[in-house]
Amino acid sequence: MDVSRIRVLRGPNLWSRHCAIEAIVHCSASESDLTRLPEFETALRARFPELGALQPIGGNPHIPMAHALELAALTLQAHVGCPVTFSQTTPTQEDGTYQVVVEYSEEAVGRLALNHALALCHAAADNLPFEAARAEAELRLLDEELRLGPSTGAIVAAAVQRGIPYRRLTDGSMVQFGWGARQRRILAAETDDTSAVAEAIAQDKDLTKHLLHAAGVPVPNGRPVTDAEDAWTAACEIGCAVAVKPQFGNQGKGVAVNLDSREQILAAYHAAARVSASVIVERYITGHDFRLLVVGDALVAAARRDPPHVFGDGTHTIGALVEKINSDSRRSDGHATSLSKICLDDVAAATLAKQGYDVDSIPAIGALVLLRNNANLSTGGSATDVTDDVHPEVAARAVDAAKMIGLNICGVDVLCDSIHQALEKQGGGIVEVNAAPGLRMHLTPSFGKPRDVGKAIVEMMFANGDNARIPVVAVAGTNGKTTTVRLTAHLLRQKGWCVGMTNSDGVYIDDRRIDSGDCSGPKSARNVLSHPAVEAAVLETARGGLLREGLAFDRCSVAIVTNIGVGDHLGLNYINTTEDLAVVKRVIVENVAVNGFAVLNAADPPVAKMASSCPGGVIFFARDKHNSVIATHYARGLRAVYCEDRNIVMREGKSVQRIAMADIPLTHNGTIAFQIDNAMGAIGAAWALGLDRQTIRNGLSTFFNTSDSAPGRFNIFSYRGATLIADYGHNPDAIAALIAAVDDMPARRRFVVISGAGDRRDEDLRRQTELLGGAFDNVILYQDQCQRGRADGEVLALLREGLSNATRTREIHEINGEFNAIDFALSALQPGDLSLILIDQVEEALAHIAQRLAQP
Repeated sequence: MDVSRIRVLRGPNLWSRHCAIEAIVHCSASESDLTRLPEFETALRARFPELGALQPIGGNPHIPMAHALELAALTLQAHVGCPVTFSQTTPTQEDGTYQVVVEYSEEAVGRLALNHALALCHAAADNLPFEAARAEAELRLLDEELRLGPSTGAIVAAAVQRGIPYRRLTDGSMVQFGWGARQRRILAAETDDTSAVAEAIAQDKDLTKHLLHAAGVPVPNGRPVTDAEDAWTAACEIGCAVAVKPQFGNQGKGVAVNLDSREQILAAYHAAARVSASVIVERYITGHDFRLLVVGDALVAAARRDPPHVFGDGTHTIGALVEKINSDSRRSDGHATSLSKICLDDVAAATLAKQGYDVDSIPAIGALVLLRNNANLSTGGSATDVTDDVHPEVAARAVDAAKMIGLNICGVDVLCDSIHQALEKQGGGIVEVNAAPGLRMHLTPSFGKPRDVGKAIVEMMFANGDNARIPVVAVAGTNGKTTTVRLTAHLLRQKGWCVGMTNSDGVYIDDRRIDSGDCSGPKSARNVLSHPAVEAAVLETARGGLLREGLAFDRCSVAIVTNIGVGDHLGLNYINTTEDLAVVKRVIVENVAVNGFAVLNAADPPVAKMASSCPGGVIFFARDKHNSVIATHYARGLRAVYCEDRNIVMREGKSVQRIAMADIPLTHNGTIAFQIDNAMGAIGAAWALGLDRQTIRNGLSTFFNTSDSAPGRFNIFSYRGATLIADYGHNPDAIAALIAAVDDMPARRRFVVISGAGDRRDEDLRRQTELLGGAFDNVILYQDQCQRGRADGEVLALLREGLSNATRTREIHEINGEFNAIDFALSALQPGDLSLILIDQVEEALAHIAQRLAQP
């Protein structure tokens, strides 16, 4: 068994709504039916007993080894704590070849799990060892390294609960919530409203103290010191136990407290100086260490933090006792778990020395041994929730401190004997204010009630009911996608929205193109959804990008499916029939929001059937008012768009709104059928998004399919008394639609210039010229710039075969090069003739035509 291709599906996809790894797996005849390998499953379970039951797949009674690979890759992830549940193995038309899909929560973990699963299957088949424990350890370590930390994860979970989409911008904690102009960003527990000035103040402990004192917030007296001797001098000035801390620092690094001897203070100074060049000495406030979390204008959580400690058992050394505590699965070296491991460093050694211990000491049974005087979780401390016990005055001082510094999310460190009394009454004080505070102690305290502080942060960032989404229209289909996208975007701009658009020509923000080329995939869509100016997005969603990577969004407001036709890359990626293709195009319909709409072509049966897969509403469109799907739909009082008396009608129940085709230049007064279809799809989308008839009409009347507004989409030119049409049609259905359109246009002689894409099936290439041979007098063939895997001249030969039984064509010419073919056609035209040019290089060909038109 081997894997020939791996794809990472980063959004909803052909298989599920989950992110997944998709692999093409090849099995030998015996591997395709495990009954031929009776020892395999036993050997597999001996190496990995946790594996679930193997089941036959695809209606076939046989179980292939590919299914064992799938199940092992999923189970390995689940066994190390990854929240994954979906996997699937599907046979292809090729014997022994399967598509294996496995959900992942972290991409690199999913890839590694697949590699380990492949090694496991090979080990079972070849009677080789497989170290499952080692594989799981690698996966667990990688997952802990990559997954969101507790603070960021809690905020993301709260956002997801609200229906707010999110996207990780880095491998760390930078996350975008929402889309376009409504997006917000966080970096762990900092938001995009967190001021860099406020953060700088919070990192400067001396400046923080001065500002808090000015605001009437109790703080310990003290000052910065210049060296170790000055630290001792400052301690003497204070006249009681002191704390020594870096002036700039966080997470309790380099902090030592309750110091009263010269030796302790000198040692503490040097430890602090390794963290920050500037060091502060201040009065040590006795009492408990509390962390108060302020979000916005309110205290949302509070915890008492206890320093890391062990209790003696009369047998083990302090080092061994620490090692035992650190083996707790809730503790890790970083911040990925609810507790951190206790750190045995210089500060711990100094703290032990003050109590008469070192790491090799064996304390008496029940003896409390402190490993640190400060209680930061990041250095191994523990937390007890006390939110419900905080005195109102203490809460008010914490809010005052956050406001004075300018932080909307703030961790306020308080030392006092009791959180039940005002600080002033007990000599307590605020000793530190923290930007980007850790949330672990509130989310999963060691003792007490967990607090959903992630929810509080999301509620501060987003008003009630705000899901941070912008209207998103996804457009799929065989033909008409790009014109429909462009027209829909134009209609939405009539509402005053800044519209982001992707299509096969580029990426546009309003009328400005910011990227060029075929941008109909998920990468370009994500770029639009990340653009801070975009208030609505219209996204061409091509088959290729969807198969390669899935969708760029979790759900859309509107999904338009124009049609399903033959020749649209059939035979690639195991999509061999129009039914297969319909399943791919249906993905955008399956991911419509419950309050959204699918806009579906009722005249195309595979498209009409997609209605049953839509979680939201459906708007059907068709030119024929009496189409059974249309008639049934509007008879039920539901929305439908159809043609009647040279009008496009928007009907819902008894409400009927009409837009004259004479007001829609795109349709050439209703003479071009496929443009009517494109207009109806765009009208349905605009209607679904709440645009009124007059706004829609205004947009339709001002949209012209010129080479500037819709390049390569039935662009009409006049050339020396002849009619010239440039179009990007490149499959049999598109050719048939173009023939129907030009049949209504008078012409003395008809010319067509055509090539073919090498990645189309032979029969589709032949079919294109079979159709053209019955409609055009002169056919001019040229070879595409890129043959897409075909041999030189192979496509031209197939196109010629299609013309072998032409009923109208009298002349056939083969010209080398697209521009030469265009020039040849133009040179042959006379007044009253018509030439259809099926262009390959859209921009370059249109520029070439424009240059020829400009010549006298």
